[in-house]
Amino acid sequence: MLFAVIALSVVLVVVLTAVFKVHPFLSLLLGAFFVGIASGMPLLTVVENVNEGFGGLMKSIGIVIVAGTIIGVILEKSGAAYRMAEVVLRVIGEKRPQLAMSIIGYIVSIPVFCDSGFIILASLKKALAKRSKVAIASMSIALATGLYATHTLVPPTPGPIAAAGNIGAENYLGTIILIGLFVAIPAVIVGYFWAVKVASKIEVPEDTEEGGLNYEEIVESFGKMPSTFKAFLPIVLPIVLIGVGSVAALNGEDTGFINFLRFLGAPSVALLFGVLASFLLLPKFNEETLSGWIGDALKEAAPILLITGAGGAFGKVISNSGIADLIANMNMEALAGGALFLLIPFIIAAALKTAQGSSTASLVITSTLIAPLLPSMGIEGAIPLALVVMAIGAGAMTVSHVNDSFFWVVTQFSGMTVTDAYKAQTMATLLQGVTTIIVTMLLWTVLV
Repeated sequence: MLFAVIALSVVLVVVLTAVFKVHPFLSLLLGAFFVGIASGMPLLTVVENVNEGFGGLMKSIGIVIVAGTIIGVILEKSGAAYRMAEVVLRVIGEKRPQLAMSIIGYIVSIPVFCDSGFIILASLKKALAKRSKVAIASMSIALATGLYATHTLVPPTPGPIAAAGNIGAENYLGTIILIGLFVAIPAVIVGYFWAVKVASKIEVPEDTEEGGLNYEEIVESFGKMPSTFKAFLPIVLPIVLIGVGSVAALNGEDTGFINFLRFLGAPSVALLFGVLASFLLLPKFNEETLSGWIGDALKEAAPILLITGAGGAFGKVISNSGIADLIANMNMEALAGGALFLLIPFIIAAALKTAQGSSTASLVITSTLIAPLLPSMGIEGAIPLALVVMAIGAGAMTVSHVNDSFFWVVTQFSGMTVTDAYKAQTMATLLQGVTTIIVTMLLWTVLV
């Protein structure tokens, strides 16, 4: 009955979100109360678990999500994302434009949401396509799949951070970032080849249109862009600090210097240093930037925080419903002993993503559902938990179609029809998800 209650709660969340278009925050909260009440939990205990789950997750990753969003918005508004793209183009060269767009997407989407990243770079992508005489659809899919890979796999993007917090891996963000950056590479490569082999055969009206700004005019129209060092610093600095803190934590010593390194590597501290580094990108220190831009970031962060917190509440109620004890008494040795276990979060996340469209919601809900399984199956420590996050992320990218806002951003800004977008974007994300789960399972076999 308990499994049936939890299954019904997931169906409730999906139906409310996908069919009735209820915001995921309310859907997850209603799902949490449904599980608590239907499982026979005392009513006041249900309220206590909801409050503890919401507040507990905010305590561990709330600041990280807000700081990461602020960095992303400043990179977007200051032209730093454009500068990063321009640097990659110079390094890769214009003879491989699709590869350049894939790598640009891979880098830009670490702090910037994939939707925003695609919109920012749409004019650059179009100008480069005309200059290189490459199909616009091909360039669009190369950029979209590059953005999508790191969006679902690499912190400080909110989805992977939320998943890490839900399964108790918030202290292993350094490991998750490193493994995420590695696992995202095959996903980007698959997207690149799909863009070259399939999307290049799709013709959109703008392929034959004359006029428009050329590449140099597009770059000039953006005005004065920040230096390369300043553009990359807000991304690189937090990742380096988190990495240093993770290494210091492995040392095990309790000295002042080691503790200082661990302090710098704490995700909230490292991301706040990233925010300070992003202030170097501000064109002026005035109300428009210090209040307006950061206010825009807080508006973007608010729904993510609410969804993440509600997911934490959902997970807390499920954890305390007795499901952990039930799982502990089951014979799960066959799955616990191998990489096959990773198929469970992958399938759940893929089903949720396909049903309701949001990768972030899929990451949040799936991580809350599987969290009670992990201790019972002896899955703990940095690398195993990081690979669980990768498995959830693989599912959360499978697949992008008409109920996903990113699908429509790619479609509208590239001029593809819905049929062509299914052939190019949806199939590409399916291949990316399958590739990512295969790579994750191979890593589990080697490292765990």
